[in-house]
Amino acid sequence: MVWQEWENAKAGARAASEARTRLNGVGSGDADAQDLVVHQDDLGGVGHEAFVLHGELKKKADIAGAGIDNGGSGSTMQAAVALKSHHFTLGAELETTVELWTSQVKHVLQACAHISNHLDYTKKRHTAEDAKIVADLRGRSGPVPVSDLDKDFR
Repeated sequence: MVWQEWENAKAGARAASEARTRLNGVGSGDADAQDLVVHQDDLGGVGHEAFVLHGELKKKADIAGAGIDNGGSGSTMQAAVALKSHHFTLGAELETTVELWTSQVKHVLQACAHISNHLDYTKKRHTAEDAKIVADLRGRSGPVPVSDLDKDFR
């Protein structure tokens, strides 16, 4: 593509995006298009799966703690120490592998816990907000003035 065509394409894209900037859609111009739709059940399902994954991963992926001896070393780390004591290079490499694996497992466990806890919090927060809105609307007689509704959206 020659330079002028490229500049024309950029200008056209910029003009189109400025004319169609929306909070609930991307580029389609369709008012019904939405980027994200989440239902209460979806959040609960994702949070539950993150909780289950956390539990299973904690039980099954902790090779550093498997077969712990009196010193607190797992069987894999014990093997690494034994290999190193006999001057095998594999001992140091196995030790590095155990440390890296343990670090990665901890990161995944942390992510699962964060997802589960955050989704639980989000569900509770939305339920509380809905209850507040219902209580506000029930306290009034007749329809809510547009000016009052407008305040809720700012």
